[in-house]
Amino acid sequence: MILHPSHFTAAMIFSFFASLVFGITQKNTQREMVRYGVYCFAMFLLGTFVAGWAMALLRHWATS
Repeated sequence: MILHPSHFTAAMIFSFFASLVFGITQKNTQREMVRYGVYCFAMFLLGTFVAGWAMALLRHWATS
């Protein structure tokens, strides 16, 4: 079985695992770990959308 995830799916998987590690290693209590992990996940996804839009706009401006 071979998986071929899209770029967005790959970014979501990376964001999930990176946020999991950040939450576990950066905070002390379980509640803080979960909250920080969710915060990091949201920031990763927001960054993915912002970077995607920036690249799309740069491509549009470069071809105009």
